[in-house]
Amino acid sequence: MSTIGTGYDLSVTTFSPDGRVFQIEYATKAVDNSGTVVGVRCKDGVVLGVEKLISSKMLLEGSNRRIHAINRHAGMALAGLAADGRQIVTRARTEAANYLSFYGEDVPIKELSNRVAHYSHLCTLYWWLRPFGSSSIIGGYDIDGPQLYTIDPSGVAYRYYGAAIGKGRQAAKTEIEKLRLAQMTCREGVMAVAKIIYGVHDESKDKSFELEMSWVCDESKREHQRIPSDLLMEAKAMARDAQEDDLDAF
Repeated sequence: MSTIGTGYDLSVTTFSPDGRVFQIEYATKAVDNSGTVVGVRCKDGVVLGVEKLISSKMLLEGSNRRIHAINRHAGMALAGLAADGRQIVTRARTEAANYLSFYGEDVPIKELSNRVAHYSHLCTLYWWLRPFGSSSIIGGYDIDGPQLYTIDPSGVAYRYYGAAIGKGRQAAKTEIEKLRLAQMTCREGVMAVAKIIYGVHDESKDKSFELEMSWVCDESKREHQRIPSDLLMEAKAMARDAQEDDLDAF
């Protein structure tokens, strides 16, 4: 019974005999059905990229964004249920504002990620709540330099050099591991992230998508900003060319 969740998945507070909480696993499945999100930490900053799947041709370009600014020095990229992700973004912004108001300085990225992780974990402790069906990647630049964290529905925060969540996370992680991130600039990171997202997108199975990207780096004056349009267009063109070259190779 415990292997399929029957009788043990009715409440988030119920453990199965083998120590699993099935509702958290179901929330993780919601994340896995979402577009791929990639974050890389380069030597001069952090780059975030999102494969935002387009559900309708009538959808206005730029709507329902998956990358959000949390503070001047931090941004968040989301995978999973968009509505759940907005709640996480709102909480993160509140925590950043409270820290600034109390201490008079921007919240460290580690502290911000821990507070958001605590909030996500809170929704796994009470039977009248459900876990968030959304994972996030937080990228920022603080006194310790560029920082990159992921937060999953269970409320666990991990620190990474490069991370991927969503549908194509395994293939994306394989490509990230090939990069020499400690030697890359964020401009090079933009090209690499765009190439990875286009590479993991399966045109035969997946819907069309819109590429969203942002960075926080020395070039952006250590502020979280969207990638400049000219650089984004260059990255898209390079990624498409690389994708066509890979197809021609077969």
